[in-house]
Amino acid sequence: MSLRGKVALVTGAGTGIGRGVSIELARQGALVAINHFDRAEDAHTTLKMVHEANSDGLIVQADVAEPDQVKAMVEQVGERYGRIDILVNNAATQPNLGLMDYDDASYDRVISVNLLGYLNCIQAVVPVMKAQKQGRIVCMSSVHAKRPTDFDAVYAMSKGGIKMLVRESAIELAQYGITVNMIEPGAVQVGRKSGNPRPIVPPDQVTAESRRRGARKFPLGRIGIPSDIGHIVCFLASDEAEFITGAAIRADGGSMLL
Repeated sequence: MSLRGKVALVTGAGTGIGRGVSIELARQGALVAINHFDRAEDAHTTLKMVHEANSDGLIVQADVAEPDQVKAMVEQVGERYGRIDILVNNAATQPNLGLMDYDDASYDRVISVNLLGYLNCIQAVVPVMKAQKQGRIVCMSSVHAKRPTDFDAVYAMSKGGIKMLVRESAIELAQYGITVNMIEPGAVQVGRKSGNPRPIVPPDQVTAESRRRGARKFPLGRIGIPSDIGHIVCFLASDEAEFITGAAIRADGGSMLL
């Protein structure tokens, strides 16, 4: 499996899953456009890691909730690389508000970023992919598209909406050689907790005691790391996955089974 020479646009790539996806795409040879909204320093760190993976990258700033900014972002990537082969819709916001704490403004922001933002990006890249007669779109959903979060109802609503966006897009875009799939991560280490940095622990460094405790919630004994999701993105973006569209891959260490 190789993505050498392919051009990928990853939204929300300054930290967490977006950063992990960007690094794994770079390791497979893809050129990576790193989108961020207000995390310029983090985006530069991701770019450095893409370079360390022996690939090229570009930082593109845009609020995915704003169609004009998304269009300008896609044009910027096209000017640099001449094509876009892969879109990874990952940018999201999760305020963790209780049901009764949401107001119109906070509701609108979550839906505008997490759901409308995905639609904006799909609409912006499809003309490019249609001209190429091929493309790969991967949307980041969540296990909370299938089960309640018990801590953020509107976030769960947005992730549930992604499921139908992916399915409908897959049907409409198949005629152009464009596949659309989604990943449903469970708990993933994103390198911070409550806004504070914390190290990401690789699977080979998880202690036996941590695995024992983790097995209570995760049959595989640990929570995910960003590269776990990155590996799946690389597969869905590859030629080997050309017959897969409208699909959902759950990556949660088995937690949904409990």
